[in-house]
Amino acid sequence: MTTQPSGRSNRDPVYSLAVGLGRFLFGAVLRLKPVVSGIERIPASGSGVLAITHFGYADFALVEWVTWLHNRRHVRFLAMKGAFDKPVVGWLLRSMRHISVDKAAGSAAYELAVDALRRGELLGVFPEAGVSASFTVRELKTGSARMAAEAGAPIIPVVVWGGQLLRTKNHRPRLREAFKAPIRIVVGEPLAATLGDDPVQLTADLRDRMQTLLDEAQATYPLSGSGQWWQPKHLGGSAPSPEEAAVAEAERQQRKAAAREGTATRTIEG
Repeated sequence: MTTQPSGRSNRDPVYSLAVGLGRFLFGAVLRLKPVVSGIERIPASGSGVLAITHFGYADFALVEWVTWLHNRRHVRFLAMKGAFDKPVVGWLLRSMRHISVDKAAGSAAYELAVDALRRGELLGVFPEAGVSASFTVRELKTGSARMAAEAGAPIIPVVVWGGQLLRTKNHRPRLREAFKAPIRIVVGEPLAATLGDDPVQLTADLRDRMQTLLDEAQATYPLSGSGQWWQPKHLGGSAPSPEEAAVAEAERQQRKAAAREGTATRTIEG
């Protein structure tokens, strides 16, 4: 495979349109002013895996926004198949060349991701595999480490703090919280990944780096989180602990599975 000489892409009109809409929403409507540290660690060309914390549903768009402002690069995100199945959102995701992840057939997405990295793309991944309701870094999946090693690409840890104020799990979004919300984004030192590395150890190292960056972002955040729903419990907030969040998530998944089984049964009987 050949590698793109430049990480910039000017032939993605839908992506450019989406970035423009994002700039309008975040900059002109919500008037967000992100404070970004380490943005120079996102390369102007060549491949890389952006391993991003996941506390809010807009985190991917915030990373796209600041990356584009920095060096006009486009980030290809791995997103769940359910999002691609939605009529308008799915068309947008496909047009922006994001990668659909089907949990029942994950190898296809993995191969597409490695192929994109070998072409010199920036890949956006949420290694926690879901939004963290406790606002702490959960255990990570090893997929980011494995695909980076196979493609010979660095892993770049990225922390987004404050994005949960826009929209997140188990909380109804409120304009007064989102308007002028402080957004803190910290980009860490890249981790080299090679085929000889143990993906489990590499993933553990990545999580340690992400937690350190998160500590930095929370320590420099201008709003007091004391007693707030968006602040983790160990820092004085009212968010559930990691253990409580894990129990609630397991119960939620059980309810979803039961609903799917009920739908399937009604379809067969009908």
